[in-house]
Amino acid sequence: MALGDLEQLVMLALLRLADSGFGAAVQREIAERSGRDVTLGAVYTALARLEEKGFVRSRIGEPLPQRGGRRRRHYEVLPAGRTAIAEAWQAIEALSRGLRAQLEG
Repeated sequence: MALGDLEQLVMLALLRLADSGFGAAVQREIAERSGRDVTLGAVYTALARLEEKGFVRSRIGEPLPQRGGRRRRHYEVLPAGRTAIAEAWQAIEALSRGLRAQLEG
């Protein structure tokens, strides 16, 4: 199963965040590292699609006092997700090999 552009960004952000992977943190990570401004709704939609595909798993965390006792949904990349993002990365590398001059100019 192929990953869409936003799904790739979400997967990479989740891998960077490790155990801190929840919606708002993923949104911030994408914005800070890619400069791409995505809505929280778009992040949650991508996370839901990734979970349906079997690439991530979610769990409900403990209540946080600063959020009025509300719980966060945390996401974890599964082995199938790691394989999918690795394949996407390899495809981008293969397609871009030898294009440095064209991409920089």
